[in-house]
Amino acid sequence: MNRITQSFVLLVALLSILCGTLFGKTLPPNPQGSDDKTLSPYFFVKSDDPAIDRLPLKSTSADVNIAGVIADVKVTQVYKNEGKKPIEAIYVFPASTRAAVYGMKMTIGKRVIEAKINKREEARRRYEEARDQGKSASLLEQQRPNVFQMNVANIMPGDEIKVDLKYTELLVPTDRIYEFVYPTVVGPRYSNQSAETSPASEHWTKNPYLHQGEAPTYGFDIAVNIAAGLPIKEISSTSHKVNTSYSGPTIAKVALDKSETQGGNRDYVLRYRLDGNRIQSGLLLYQGGKENFFLLMMQPPKRVTNAHIPGREYIFIVDVSGSMHGFPLDISKKLLRNLIGNLRTTDRFNVLLFSGGNSVLSEESLPATPDNIRKAITLIEHQQGGGGTELLPALKRALSLKKAEGVSRTVVIATDGYVTVEEEAFDLIRNHLGDANMFAFGIGSSVNRHIIEGMAHVGMGEPFVLTKSEEADSKAERFRSIIQSPVLTKIKVKYNGFAAYDVEPVSIPDVLAERPVTIFGKWRGKPQGKITLTGISGEGKYTGTIDVSSAKPSKENSALRYLWARHRITLLSDYNKLRSDDRRINEVTELGLSYNLLTAYTSFVAIDTEVRNTSGKPTTIKQPLPLPQGVSDYAVGGVAPSLAFAPAKLGSLKECERQSLREEKVSKDETTKTKAAARIGDLSISGELSRQAVTDVVQKNIRDIERCQAQTTLQGKLVLRLTIAPDGKVKTAKIISSTSTDKNVHQCIAESIKKWKFPKTVDGNAVQATITLLFGM
Repeated sequence: MNRITQSFVLLVALLSILCGTLFGKTLPPNPQGSDDKTLSPYFFVKSDDPAIDRLPLKSTSADVNIAGVIADVKVTQVYKNEGKKPIEAIYVFPASTRAAVYGMKMTIGKRVIEAKINKREEARRRYEEARDQGKSASLLEQQRPNVFQMNVANIMPGDEIKVDLKYTELLVPTDRIYEFVYPTVVGPRYSNQSAETSPASEHWTKNPYLHQGEAPTYGFDIAVNIAAGLPIKEISSTSHKVNTSYSGPTIAKVALDKSETQGGNRDYVLRYRLDGNRIQSGLLLYQGGKENFFLLMMQPPKRVTNAHIPGREYIFIVDVSGSMHGFPLDISKKLLRNLIGNLRTTDRFNVLLFSGGNSVLSEESLPATPDNIRKAITLIEHQQGGGGTELLPALKRALSLKKAEGVSRTVVIATDGYVTVEEEAFDLIRNHLGDANMFAFGIGSSVNRHIIEGMAHVGMGEPFVLTKSEEADSKAERFRSIIQSPVLTKIKVKYNGFAAYDVEPVSIPDVLAERPVTIFGKWRGKPQGKITLTGISGEGKYTGTIDVSSAKPSKENSALRYLWARHRITLLSDYNKLRSDDRRINEVTELGLSYNLLTAYTSFVAIDTEVRNTSGKPTTIKQPLPLPQGVSDYAVGGVAPSLAFAPAKLGSLKECERQSLREEKVSKDETTKTKAAARIGDLSISGELSRQAVTDVVQKNIRDIERCQAQTTLQGKLVLRLTIAPDGKVKTAKIISSTSTDKNVHQCIAESIKKWKFPKTVDGNAVQATITLLFGM
């Protein structure tokens, strides 16, 4: 062996050691290859093949027109094929959850093809058929309420294809500040679903990403025109450098600075303020061919004095079930110590604890005296977590508690979301907004956000999520700033001579200093009559009347039909997350088709009539995305910058780095599977063994069960029945019910449990324990 060969072998050995030492042990298969088992993101590796353009998206831009409280947005995506082979481009991008996407068109040269709305499966079928026939086509699908996917097929060499999509959204001011947010990039999302067996709708998560600090490979631009109707003050962007010009006190144009052309790695945030200090009510009308729509917005004054604040009452509903045991309940305790400990002496409050049943601090709310506050905090501090989780009885009991006249009642729900939330619970919240303001706090590191956000949506409130203990104080302060100044309570709306119907929300929450009330609806007949708002303020009864005839219907308000339908779709979708229902799915589908809206069940598809690709199926290219600003390579499965030691053109070391990234990714996949963590949903014990002792053992050994279900996707409930011998050993372990039918998994779980060791029973007799575990709920 010559000296050069020896040196090369030594270098390879050194690289192997470095890979093993710095990056892990056994190297997993290539995430871009056929061995990748899960739908996880991966790092983009640029190909040396000049025939294929792997960066087809050349630019994305937005033209935003804000008129009053409605933003209309046109997004333009430009795709160009600078390679030598036909390609299909796939681009995953974000949007606001409030966006109502109502149109799309594709431009190829001078040909403009308007997209049509179809049922999702039909749109996908038409797109793939056109693609395989060699026609250029585009398909827009909703993968999540705030994640969209664009497919553009048969982009020929030298082609430039432009796709425009249009959406509208309502701008709801907070503390008199209007904020427009344009999301720009979808961050890495992990999934433990199998790439081979998962539905196509989940494949968007397997997407290539650039490394941290790398700029987007496409250009970015955004221009905003504001016609506010009132004088504009204090326009600013907290995210990008912008240039603002005015055409008068009520009209402004905001342009992106030329230095920000690669600013597509962070959300664009624009804020502005309007003049005015009084409670303002505004009415917008739209008269269509078949239906008419209205929007009523009620906004509080800028400043609220104590004289304008009615009496306040707070009812804290606290989840103390088994899944809250430990860390989540500790966060909850810290939050409640802050909220209750900072009540004013003029406030009243109560605490209701719930698991399988519920208990209340007092049958009637108590004054916020130091003694009563200490009593409440002591009650909460003594909770350990255990038992089932039923929210509906707790809500019913809270709303049935005696309430003083003219008092603003706020109900605060603190839970990890792993509770039984019946459809009736959502109905109860919606139908009692006039009796209480509803706010939901999601507690813990793996909150069931669907439930928390759903309760906030139906309660016309804001969701709060606390994943870390140190967030408790800031979230409590944010909550206090919203609810501490109720301007109007017990609000009623009457329509006299104005035929309103299909109105949302069905009841009206209090007007808070930082949260305006918005009412959507339809109307029949002539735009006439009066809308009367009544309520109680700190100064007594309040009445406000709007003459409908003074608000003329305008074609410029056509967005109201989309906003109404989008609000309805969001509400149905929140219910559907609780329990999938074919009737609701059909209603969402019909709304999408009738109002020309993108939904989870309807998609836009545009197909050219000309066959352009006669050489076969195009090469599919997934557009690589930049990591969001501030996000490190670890989000995909990378190495810390201090370990990124690869010199140029050292292929083996680059492969070492890529392999290490893949191991990190697989490690994160395993973490994700563990995070789909089984949580204790219910626990019943027959015999002399404490609930805490059983809970501790289950929590300690719960990963045994997670390992058993690692080869399958176990979702839902798993009910176990254990017989524990007097010496603490598990005598029998049976699975009473499970959403999985895999016998091997069942056998693995039973055998693992039999190895568990509990404390000795108190009375020397065997104990039976029935344990309900929740997976991915």
